[in-house]
Amino acid sequence: MPLIRFQSKISPYWLPNGHFQSIYPAIFRQINGIQYFREKIVTPDDDFLNLDWAYAGTEGPRPLVVLSHGLEGNSTRQYITGMVKLLTYHGFDCLAWNFRSCGGEMNQTARFYHSGATEDLDAVVQYAFEKGYSDVRLMGFSLGGNLTLKYLGEAGAAIDGRIRGGIVFSVPMDLKACSLAIIEPRNQIYMHRFLNTLKPKVVEKARFFPERISLDNHRLVRTLYDFDDIYTARLHGFDGADHYYAQCSSMHFIKPISIPTMIVNAENDPIVPFESLPVDVLRSHSHVTLMATKDGGHCGFRPARLTDEFYWSEKYALQFLTNL
Repeated sequence: MPLIRFQSKISPYWLPNGHFQSIYPAIFRQINGIQYFREKIVTPDDDFLNLDWAYAGTEGPRPLVVLSHGLEGNSTRQYITGMVKLLTYHGFDCLAWNFRSCGGEMNQTARFYHSGATEDLDAVVQYAFEKGYSDVRLMGFSLGGNLTLKYLGEAGAAIDGRIRGGIVFSVPMDLKACSLAIIEPRNQIYMHRFLNTLKPKVVEKARFFPERISLDNHRLVRTLYDFDDIYTARLHGFDGADHYYAQCSSMHFIKPISIPTMIVNAENDPIVPFESLPVDVLRSHSHVTLMATKDGGHCGFRPARLTDEFYWSEKYALQFLTNL
């Protein structure tokens, strides 16, 4: 399917660039009226995941959307709750799952989550099947988008027929390129926000798993690349950050995807350089489409004219999922 460029401007004039368009919703947007029902499931390695369910009010079998959040996010982030509110209103059940250590309590094993941990996403999907869902669609944001694409690519043509399609937003498909981009002075506000929660998690983990996690190099973590090189990679079986990025970047898993999949990335995303996306591969893909918007920032997409509380990305996702 072709590369599609959304020619119209999305954002209001008073959010003039990708930074404003990314930061404003994260700070100021509030979504009310979401009622989550939390459930904890046990993973195959005897850890746990916190799942937050939201249900449509319609009768009979309903399709399910599984939503995967971004780095250091959770099920309460505005880009998740806005989507959940719109989708449940239109007849979709939603399952917003929280990555390990992100659901309000620290997980039990030495490992955390990472950009390629598709085994956890699979555990969530399999649990949804056990609950009786036979029509499942996947959605991901930022890191969760990379995870979703990798999952779909790993399954390839053998994917379970109950998974009907996927849509992802603001995806860092080349993890190394994005890790280096976030080091740039103009982007360090985002990097420090992530590190401000990641670094304390390591300190807490080291108390319980001193044989697995050393704090000797904790003071050397000044960038997200450092954190991934010293902690993320080593904890999850990779040789270092470069090996982790190479093994988990979703751009390497695009070709085998065999079901309708939409990737939505803004050309002015400050965290994901548009030139890092595998545009040439996507141009000739028969199942995956890249929707490139001129603006919207990173997981932003606030429309210039807000006729209701929902954002452009949410209405676009609803249209895509409905058409599936």
